[in-house]
Amino acid sequence: MNARVPLEIAGGTANAYDKVAGASNEVAGRLAQRLAAETTGEVLFSPADRGRYATDASIYQVVPVGVFVPRSAEDARIALDICRDLKVPVVPRGGGTSQCGQTVGAGLVIDFSKHVRKVLEVDEANRTVTVEPGIVLDHLNAHLKKTGLWYPVDVSTSAQATLGGMAGNNSCGSRSIAYGNMVHNVLGAQAWTSDGHLHTFGRFDEATGTVRQLGERVRDLAMALRPEIEARWPKVLRRVAGYNLDVFHNQNEKPYTRDGSVNLAHLLVGSEGTLALTRSLKLQLSDLPRSKVLGVVNFPTFYKAMDSAQHIVKLGSDGTLTAVELVDRTMIELSLQNPAFAPTVRSALIGSPDALLLVEFAGADKAALVRKLSELEQLMGDLGLPGSVVLMPDDVPQKALWEVRKAGLNIMMSLKGDGKPVSFIEDCAVPLQHLAEYTDALTQVFRKHGTKGTWYAHASVGTLHVRPILDMRRNGAPEMRRIAEEASELVRKYKGAYSGEHGDGLCRGEWIQWQFGPAINTAFGEIKQLFDPIGLLSPNRIIDPPRMDDTRLMRFPPSYKVIPLQPALDWSAWDVQNDPATERTTAPGTGGDPAKGFAKAVEMCNNNGHCRKFDAGTMCPSYRVTRDEQHLTRGRANTLRLAVSGQLGPEGLASEAVREALELCVSCKGCKRDCPTGVDMARMKIESRHADGRKNGWSLKDKLIARLPEYAATASRFAGLLNLRNRIPLLATLGEKMLGFSAKRSLPEWQGAHFFQGRLPGATREEVLAAAKPVVLFVDTFNGFFESENARAAFAVLQAAGYTIHVARKERDDGKHLCCGRTYLASGMVDEAKAKATELLDALHPLAERGIAIVGLEPSCLLSLRDEVTAMGLGERAQVLAKQSLLLEEFLAREAAAGRLDALKTQLKPLGKPILVHGHCHQKAFGAVSPVLEVLKLVPGAQPQLIESSCCGMAGSFGYEAKHHAVSMQMAELSLLPAVRSAPDAIVVADGTSCRHQIHDGAQREAVHAAVVLRMAMQRT
Repeated sequence: MNARVPLEIAGGTANAYDKVAGASNEVAGRLAQRLAAETTGEVLFSPADRGRYATDASIYQVVPVGVFVPRSAEDARIALDICRDLKVPVVPRGGGTSQCGQTVGAGLVIDFSKHVRKVLEVDEANRTVTVEPGIVLDHLNAHLKKTGLWYPVDVSTSAQATLGGMAGNNSCGSRSIAYGNMVHNVLGAQAWTSDGHLHTFGRFDEATGTVRQLGERVRDLAMALRPEIEARWPKVLRRVAGYNLDVFHNQNEKPYTRDGSVNLAHLLVGSEGTLALTRSLKLQLSDLPRSKVLGVVNFPTFYKAMDSAQHIVKLGSDGTLTAVELVDRTMIELSLQNPAFAPTVRSALIGSPDALLLVEFAGADKAALVRKLSELEQLMGDLGLPGSVVLMPDDVPQKALWEVRKAGLNIMMSLKGDGKPVSFIEDCAVPLQHLAEYTDALTQVFRKHGTKGTWYAHASVGTLHVRPILDMRRNGAPEMRRIAEEASELVRKYKGAYSGEHGDGLCRGEWIQWQFGPAINTAFGEIKQLFDPIGLLSPNRIIDPPRMDDTRLMRFPPSYKVIPLQPALDWSAWDVQNDPATERTTAPGTGGDPAKGFAKAVEMCNNNGHCRKFDAGTMCPSYRVTRDEQHLTRGRANTLRLAVSGQLGPEGLASEAVREALELCVSCKGCKRDCPTGVDMARMKIESRHADGRKNGWSLKDKLIARLPEYAATASRFAGLLNLRNRIPLLATLGEKMLGFSAKRSLPEWQGAHFFQGRLPGATREEVLAAAKPVVLFVDTFNGFFESENARAAFAVLQAAGYTIHVARKERDDGKHLCCGRTYLASGMVDEAKAKATELLDALHPLAERGIAIVGLEPSCLLSLRDEVTAMGLGERAQVLAKQSLLLEEFLAREAAAGRLDALKTQLKPLGKPILVHGHCHQKAFGAVSPVLEVLKLVPGAQPQLIESSCCGMAGSFGYEAKHHAVSMQMAELSLLPAVRSAPDAIVVADGTSCRHQIHDGAQREAVHAAVVLRMAMQRT
């Protein structure tokens, strides 16, 4: 029952009932059958699909009846009607990034994010836009950029948060001090109430019919409760709990509307899907700021940072201040440990501050904004902190630092061990003048309970996201309750809001009555009854909520157990425990994980959905094509977590559900770099393929790919015969039928006269050990037997630079070359890969331990020495080799920086052509793309341009396989192939063998290795 229902029921619906009812219950079976018959959407009722949608970015897990992905708004309407008929609750979902469990529930989850995401209308004159609820904020703003307008509710999850979800939560964002919350920027909404009727919600004075009647009833409630509202309603900008009953008697610091009118759409904003199902939203746009400047204030103490915020915001009296954001010491330290963020964070530091405040000014006049930075510097001097501000007037460093700040939540979740920062009091809002006292008092509460909090976010509006570190597997739930009760007293003392940004959901719903009192809470119940009398929409949210500490609703309840597993790779670094008060972790292998660290590595995914992004970066190429949750890094991590905990059956990693989820994973390692918690799905795929292969065996195709290094020398003798496959269509067709290699693909051409044929060039081991400028050239299978010109070019370049070159070879010649084991790893044959890696270590460790660089050409092979080989249990030797292993360009860039490439530079001549560079995924993951550009710039006049692309789509053998060909080409067409076609005169550089092949097949262009470009420049006269 792990197959996705759409694949099973295409062409008929009876099978849907049988399969779903048999695995779940009769109602689920009828629901799946009707959805399949009456809509065009995707019907996902397998245990794996339901499990993937059972969680969001909160601590909760509630398995839904099923999942429905509508292809249109009409599909959503029909699904609502079917659910009403069958009395199945409806749980709307966007990006699934909710912090409090708003998007999980025991009903039908309707995922709007894949298809229902159109921009319906843009009115530039009136600065409005109408959108469907599934559109992502960043995608909307990219669409609007050409108009000079943007939607300014700039949440940290803007790359994955949908507008429907943001409206449901009444999201706020980093710049709410300037622009307000969602409720201040929503002009209207079309939505279905649970009876199936579509209504238009907008200005109350223009409302008619049912909408007018609903508005009048709510107005009557508000008027009757006017004294209660005045007494109990938090008087802060950030208040998102309950329903917006105060639209008829505003209590917000910022009026809901600019003219003081009442807008009934604001009743839906913050309602978390409990009142109506959104069809479309009409939004107020703002002018896109022409200029921005940023001042990063370094503080010696956290308290001083909090106390200073109230003074800094006064610099915004002219309307130019748009953000004051906190980055605390914990986040600074964790960012410094992340290779993607470390350089950016260092640029913002003065010494070792305890906290940073990011102070942004925006407007039309850049010179005036720079003067605001001077005012900030003067203010900090007046407050006793002269010289504490790092100025960032330029856009590029600002953008980089904001990306770190946006990733703050995920960065803080990267703590290893079972103790994690837990969201439950994280966005309490207090008046700014009390911020320092509140945060100090709350810190004392944490200490009292043996933990500490990690802080970040919106100092400008008194909302600081704080997450105490708790172990939710053990005593976390009762500790959460005790801390929440004490925190609530502080919120009441300082007249704040308990829920200031992320809504109520499962986590804070029970605190609504505490915040507003019984009378207003009763009124909220009446509003729910007015809109949804049958209780169909998101039940047990806001009204009749559960206890926040009900462990039956949690992702890691007391019953959670991991299936014992002996992994093939070493995951012991994740098998640790941590001390909540100090964040210190125990030694690797001491965490008590029955899966020896693999389960804890999988559980590092916090479900925040950072992997749903579509901007520059690698992660996640298959999701960018399919937009399926199952093909998302988060979806895969959830599938693995469900598998290793037995929630998908006893097969564990060898289950069909795991195989399906990882089918389109191209092992790009984008998640290793781009995921702030470091979920390395490529390495996890090796582990799962190993488990699958041991249980179910390997196919002939798998064996042919894995054992390529073993038979390469023999096969090369028959190069002419084997290459006929690319010239005779019948042979290609037979190959597809017998082996699964796509007939639409050419295969790499064997070379009879290859690099390894005959005596290898270069120095002996003894000669390189004695040389003044030694280097070892590691030539892999692909550049040795298929593209020998790359290996020869690299040898020539190194030789021209004056290096004594030893070509890596076995200590005892057995007629075979050295191999890193990459092809074996791709098939999950870890034992065989380990044998190859051991041979490599035997040959190269004596050279590496002498500090001699091991230089390679193929990124996936060379970088395996820095990654997987270190996880094979091969000891300290593997670590030594990893430290000395460099790609050719990394080595040359390092040597150029040290002034040791003068001999080479004198031989390089202009090429007279533009150069376009595609980075291999592993180069991107290891930060090894910049050296390629640096080295190519050694060629006089060269200005290499990097293609902003994700994976090329080939990914080793992936793109050669017939079942993956279409997806492979879709990945390539996202950005790579169009960029190559747009530059017909350019030299296209791609270091990856598979990347060059994709460019050859997809754009009919010959891409070359950077080594070849350098040799071309040497040969120019």
